[in-house]
Amino acid sequence: MLTLHRLVQEKTGSRLQACQGCLFCDSHTSAEMDITISALVQMVIYNDFEVLTTRTLWSDAVLDGARKACTHGFNLHGAILALREEATRRGVTDGGGA
Repeated sequence: MLTLHRLVQEKTGSRLQACQGCLFCDSHTSAEMDITISALVQMVIYNDFEVLTTRTLWSDAVLDGARKACTHGFNLHGAILALREEATRRGVTDGGGA
């Protein structure tokens, strides 16, 4: 089984090492979020599958903002879509149970 980090890398062509920890992504917020975007990235890095149940992952507002949320070239939009796909594959359909 792939780690979440590897899954995101394979699906997006983006490496999480591109994250510089600048927290610019955290300036993109939504009332629907239960964790910050940087926390979501950290959960992926640490292969924490609870990320698949977060409201942040399933927020369409977050997905919308993800296109411009990283100034260091990480494909956050693609990562969110890949994680949603993995969650759906595992039977998680939204972040309502977080």
